[in-house]
Amino acid sequence: MAEVALSGVTKRFRTVTAVDGLDLTVADGEFLVLLGPTGAGKTTTLRLVAGLERADSGTVRIGGHDVTTLDPSSRDVAFVFQQYSLYPHLTAYDNLAFPLRSPARRVPEAEISQRIEEIATMLRIAGKLQNRATQLSGGEMQRVAIGRALVRRPSIYLMDEPLSSLDAKLRADLRLELKRIQGELGATVLYVTHDQTEAMTMANRIGVIENGRLIQVGTPREIYTEPRNVYVATRLGQPAINLLPAGLVPNGAVPAGARTVGARTEHFRIKKAAGDAAVGRVEWIEHLGDQNHLHVAVGDQKIVTLVDPDARLERGDGISLALVDPLYFDAAGNRIRGGG
Repeated sequence: MAEVALSGVTKRFRTVTAVDGLDLTVADGEFLVLLGPTGAGKTTTLRLVAGLERADSGTVRIGGHDVTTLDPSSRDVAFVFQQYSLYPHLTAYDNLAFPLRSPARRVPEAEISQRIEEIATMLRIAGKLQNRATQLSGGEMQRVAIGRALVRRPSIYLMDEPLSSLDAKLRADLRLELKRIQGELGATVLYVTHDQTEAMTMANRIGVIENGRLIQVGTPREIYTEPRNVYVATRLGQPAINLLPAGLVPNGAVPAGARTVGARTEHFRIKKAAGDAAVGRVEWIEHLGDQNHLHVAVGDQKIVTLVDPDARLERGDGISLALVDPLYFDAAGNRIRGGG
């Protein structure tokens, strides 16, 4: 495996700047997730590392070597695309073997067989190796696509939302499998997604990207608890962070310059109340088994938070609200420390 470093990388497509002065280092053996919405520049960043796109400026280094102008075949990377990209006329085995049989590698067939057996067992597709790609389910095809990258043993694995087309159960299973396999292999992985759950559960570090700019990099916990601005704060959290006008809900001293209060579930203290003690009113309760989503109206402001299923609250109930250690943001959306 190898460290990957992008320094001042910019990529434009006519009038659109897809990646703008990006500085990012993926440490050797690290699982780093780029998180952002569609159009943020995530996939373009992967393609720049892979050599599928050429940077207009800046440098890309893999394992300490400048690969900015090298062809993809010279970069020793493996790319897992969002779509399966399998050869439909080949069996799962031959799809897995394909990169190892290329003229650039020519791995002995005995070693190919051994690698495929190991990876197929890891991905739980050992019983499907003789099936053509067209005979596989969507989940099995994606496992083969991931396996085709894993058998390569490249310097870095580049993964472009490889789980997004799978059903929820399989997606959850494969998240755990990918993280386990990455740990066992000591693999360097640069993974892009818009799914906060994938980012939180898989990443050693998360890089939050917006309009081609890297806004913040940190551990999942750091990104969640110490967001640099409103944009970063809204990337993580389920339900999403509530952005409230300062002073709407009692929360003690508000730091100077604060215009917006960011309130997550853990920041709220909620009690059933009546009369003048009621600050808000329950509009709806979503029952989700081990927890409930509580929808509250405070004047014209809507708030969504979690409550225990045993909470004695019903639609229409008045409630008192207080905040403990919420996040504060200025008029430009940047984080402000302080308050209490």
